[in-house]
Amino acid sequence: MADSAAVVVGGGLAGIAAALRLADSGRAVVLLERRPRLGGRAFSFQRGPLSIDNGQHVFLRCCTAYQWLVGRLGAGDEVMLQRHLDIPVLRSDGRRARLSRVPGVPAPAHLGAALARYGLLSAPDRARAVRGALALRLLNPADPALDARTLGEFLRAHGQNDATISALWGVVATATLNLAPDDASLALAAKVFRTGLLDHANASDVGYAIVPLGDLHAIASRRALTAAGVEVLLGHRVTAIAPGMVRATGGGGEREWHTDTVILATAHREAFAAAPALLRSPAAPAADLGVTPIVNVHVIYDRPVTDLPFAAAIGSPVQWFFDRTEASGLRAVHPTGQYLAITVSAADAIAGTPSQTLITTFVAELARLLPGARRAEVRDAFVTREHRATFRQAAGCVALRPGARSGVDGLWLAGAWTDTGWPDTMEGAVRSGIAAANAALCRPVFEGVEIAA
Repeated sequence: MADSAAVVVGGGLAGIAAALRLADSGRAVVLLERRPRLGGRAFSFQRGPLSIDNGQHVFLRCCTAYQWLVGRLGAGDEVMLQRHLDIPVLRSDGRRARLSRVPGVPAPAHLGAALARYGLLSAPDRARAVRGALALRLLNPADPALDARTLGEFLRAHGQNDATISALWGVVATATLNLAPDDASLALAAKVFRTGLLDHANASDVGYAIVPLGDLHAIASRRALTAAGVEVLLGHRVTAIAPGMVRATGGGGEREWHTDTVILATAHREAFAAAPALLRSPAAPAADLGVTPIVNVHVIYDRPVTDLPFAAAIGSPVQWFFDRTEASGLRAVHPTGQYLAITVSAADAIAGTPSQTLITTFVAELARLLPGARRAEVRDAFVTREHRATFRQAAGCVALRPGARSGVDGLWLAGAWTDTGWPDTMEGAVRSGIAAANAALCRPVFEGVEIAA
């Protein structure tokens, strides 16, 4: 006889969302996480007195599932969402511009208004970019034929040149798809640009945590799960998943659950290791998804070097940087200091580079981008690496992604690698957890503000 509790394996955003969805529907739930914390790939750690995020994770206004989760955690005051899109873009030669929208201008005219003021592209290139945007807007992200092509190939076929790709399309695509445009799946790129930029004027407004990710994704999640009646077992490693059974070790012993509902909400490599039956299921092709790394370089100065909360960069190895001074707690330790965190996506070429080499390179690049950094003293600098930050979102990847139904009795799949229609992002992770829980409950997948209905 099955136990009454559903078992969720994995305490990242997908597992948290799945567990809350099940609990809110009246199911008893056990959540197993092998780490000593919740949060998955979006977490914080301590470095002396500072709380350091492992990477910089942002969301957009169109990310309704992630915003549902933040609200469900009671953490709405721990994130900030722009009133309208405003991304400073810097070049190392000193030129600057902003990717911003004009309030009140509807889509797709808002993009033309934004590009008209984007001085890092020449007037002919701005016109060329508008033509590229209109071509992207005609794409259907669900068309399987798009997955066989790359974004770069499509853009060049529609009149885009190296300038528009590097100074516009690549700024967004590389950050969201963790691959350069010439490698990234056109299907996923079409989803990013249509949903996040082209279909609705306000969809691309940027949001981010104003507290350490550990406060948001670990502490607030643990509080919400406990209040919902979910039994959260940290430090528990799953050793076997079979139809109707989950076995895990942790807490000084081994436990076994007999249940008719298991949601496996881990990264794809961990999922196949935990449940080898998946290799004989319709989900088996996902074993070939691959991974792409992200590298972060953290620099702490003795004084303020910029007043920008974040910025993108072009013509520089610095892709994005974020001011984490307040969130990290630096202000309480060094009242006059500033902490900038650099994020480099699609980082295959530098993932194995020695930390000191990276620090030397990126500190020098910040000095080129920010005049204030040339006069500042570096108090501390270090590197964090996520070697398996995302699945490899290359052409052909969409065809490999399974749905929530695994094909194994009693087992459902969650994780940003599953077929959510979204790229590997926090939004995709939360959607996958909700989709898996809804499938297990035999309920429809809800969209937008109805996602928690």
